[in-house]
Amino acid sequence: MQFHYALVDDLLSREEFERKVEEKMEACGDLVDEVTAAMMVVQDLGRHHVKIARLGGKQSLFSFFGKVIAKNPVREFERPEGEKGLVASLILGDETGQVRAILWDEKAAASHDIGIGDVLEVIGRHAGRNPGEITVMAMRPAPVEISGPSEVAPYLAPPRRKDITICILAIGEARKVARKDGSEAEMVEMVVSDGKSISRMVCWVPELMGDMVEGASFRIRGALEKYRKNGPEYSIDEKSTVEPVDGEMAAAPDPLGSIAGKETCSVTGTVISCPPARSFVTRDGRTSSVRTITITDGTADARVVLWGDNAKIPLLPGEQVGLYLCSVRQAKTGEWEIHAGRGSLIRVPIPSPVAEEEICGDVIVTGGSTYLDTGSDCFIVAGRDLPHGHAIKAQVLRMGKRISILSWEEHVPDREGLLKRCERFTGPVPETDTFTPHGYEDICR
Repeated sequence: MQFHYALVDDLLSREEFERKVEEKMEACGDLVDEVTAAMMVVQDLGRHHVKIARLGGKQSLFSFFGKVIAKNPVREFERPEGEKGLVASLILGDETGQVRAILWDEKAAASHDIGIGDVLEVIGRHAGRNPGEITVMAMRPAPVEISGPSEVAPYLAPPRRKDITICILAIGEARKVARKDGSEAEMVEMVVSDGKSISRMVCWVPELMGDMVEGASFRIRGALEKYRKNGPEYSIDEKSTVEPVDGEMAAAPDPLGSIAGKETCSVTGTVISCPPARSFVTRDGRTSSVRTITITDGTADARVVLWGDNAKIPLLPGEQVGLYLCSVRQAKTGEWEIHAGRGSLIRVPIPSPVAEEEICGDVIVTGGSTYLDTGSDCFIVAGRDLPHGHAIKAQVLRMGKRISILSWEEHVPDREGLLKRCERFTGPVPETDTFTPHGYEDICR
């Protein structure tokens, strides 16, 4: 019964819920058991049986009916503490969509008795941060009919290998991620185009990246294709091969004026404003960051909300930026916004360095990035730690709004120059100067 209460825990207390269950059993003349009475109370409160398309809500648990479209066999695994466990999964569907239902231990063992076409009544919660998966907390056969699909949706189907020809639009920084077995793997995220659409690609073998540069086209044999709700996603591993090909296949980015009503977009533009990122605590207790910038492509402007690590990418007004595989949402004001979070890739094209030059300015370290403020301009310092608040004189290679420091030293202002500037305020006022200074008393009147 605790599962049923979780469906309405924001509406009434546990004691009130148990009292309503007892009243329901008495009203039915003890013809229903406690579980059935609890489900009837949940239904009376308007929280019973959402459609699969509504499983993205914010409540802690969901109750829904789903027809079994496919089932994966039970798999045994070993937990970190050494205990054995069982896991299985079902693809459940109704007329609104499909979801992967994860079964653990005794529920996984019981899945042997479940057949394709059976309809289940399920109580479950989100599995991690993936809205397309539900961890089953309780289930039972349901005497209802569902005229949903009979084939698994592409975004829930297992990955398959295929040969593709793509153009690389953007390459992210290599980073290490933890595998399920505790080891580390290196991955590189890319954005690619087949000439018609833009997709995400992950390379798990750094050696394959040798000739892969932005703007080049490649034939990839044995790429793993997995569908997400916004389209295919590819990964290449040790079973894949990469060879360059001739031809231009890049798909054009979406104009900013055309994003209204879309689910996803890939755009390019010039940064107009970029205030600092701010920190916040997520619902699961993690500390994350968010930053809202404004960009323009010359025909329209758009607000872009950067989430997580994307919010920490150093940007300055006037820089060009590419934002790939972002979601589009409508703000409370009715304005359409671009959101770059998990799965999105941000690329700042860096111009070729100009000749070496000397720059004097003040060092500003904020938000994990280092800037050099000259008083008339501001630059992002690439790959160098500098002391915050210090005035420095540096030999640099300038690349647009970014500089690479070759050498630097503390900048001591010219004493004679400072004295001459001070004399302008302390010396006699020329007869031609019509400015009349006021005393403290005059100013404060």
